[in-house]
Amino acid sequence: MRAMTYSQYGDPSTLQLTDDAPMPTLSPGSVLIRVERAAVNPVDWKVMAGGLDSLIDAVFPVIPGWDVAGVVEAVGPDTPEFSPGDRVASYGRKDVIHGGTFAEYVALPATSVAAIPDGVRSEVAAGLPLAGLTALRSLETLQVAEGDTLLLHAASGGVGHLAAQLARARGARVLGTASPRNHERLRSLGVEPLTYGDGLVEQVRELAPDGVDAVADFVGGVREQTLAVLADDGRHVSIADPSVEEAGGRWVWVRPDGARLRSLLEQVAAGALQVEIARTVPLAEAASAFEANRDGTVSGKILVDTTR
Repeated sequence: MRAMTYSQYGDPSTLQLTDDAPMPTLSPGSVLIRVERAAVNPVDWKVMAGGLDSLIDAVFPVIPGWDVAGVVEAVGPDTPEFSPGDRVASYGRKDVIHGGTFAEYVALPATSVAAIPDGVRSEVAAGLPLAGLTALRSLETLQVAEGDTLLLHAASGGVGHLAAQLARARGARVLGTASPRNHERLRSLGVEPLTYGDGLVEQVRELAPDGVDAVADFVGGVREQTLAVLADDGRHVSIADPSVEEAGGRWVWVRPDGARLRSLLEQVAAGALQVEIARTVPLAEAASAFEANRDGTVSGKILVDTTR
């Protein structure tokens, strides 16, 4: 089996293409997916650098990747939800970092897998799981509802642009930070754009003098700005800064959830949710995709085509 692997923690240059990775074991309640597309997320290169070593064990050599879209090749015993030939997607995080999605095949629990609705391209389906489920869990944790004013830090990023759309669909007013070059994109999503950095507190207070009802931090390092603009009874979460829990917030970790992913995919199919795709590269160029994601200069998801 072709796959990208690494045998020790390091930077993206440690990735190696192999043609003889072992085929995944198909256990009861699992689905073997023939991978068509895998998406690159910041967590991929953070894991590869050893950044989650204290939270999740790694078994080397590691095949990285948690996002996938493809076709069911086979199902394990007692897996009636899926059949060979079904188009599926998944946020495929496991308890151990080992057999990921940057490969020709990946085996995942059926509970983390969702059928892809007709009309949704594999590229879009692969770019949605981690970011979309993270956005959804953040909004659910914040209990964002109609009439709320929500501030999103990094609103134009992979998680942010999805959270913005989901929050607007809930009837919330959304303020979002981004660099000026991304402000027009945010306006097209119904977001009131703000420039991050110095002066952000003043910008928010001008638009929401009494403070905002909720804040979702998708970048880290903004806790003090969050607290400065939050209403007295406001709620806040972060996916990047666990110290928010010291200030009454919640540190959010996304969970694999096939049912919720299916709901998000159905919104994509209905035209109610857009996933921004930047480009697709072949499997052999996965290292360059990791570098581009780490640089933070690319707007939209970078996908890896495992079929070429």
